[in-house]
Amino acid sequence: MHHIAGPTIHVTSAGTHAKTAVNDLSAQALAEIGVDISDHQPTQLTEQMLDDADLVVIVGTQAELEDHPGTTIARWDTDEPSLRGIDGIERMRIIRDDIATRVRKLADDLTNSARLD
Repeated sequence: MHHIAGPTIHVTSAGTHAKTAVNDLSAQALAEIGVDISDHQPTQLTEQMLDDADLVVIVGTQAELEDHPGTTIARWDTDEPSLRGIDGIERMRIIRDDIATRVRKLADDLTNSARLD
């Protein structure tokens, strides 16, 4: 989202069960499009982050998050290529591209909504 929306939209990335390091294949797939996350440290989602957010997007079907008053929660049921036998870097490229398409649409929607306010 940072890469696509730039400074116009404040973005924070966090996990409901944050790992200790970035997935190497994810980092490789993003590096292919000029996004360097090699020094990123995964962040655990906190109640304060939920309080501060206008919108939380859950990516995939594994994470669970209860309703949080005052915060819109959306779920992106993203493509899972491994269900079709596609693994490794090709899997990550498909997921990356699916999420990028959704992020572009969200950034456009948020930007257009801000213009109407």
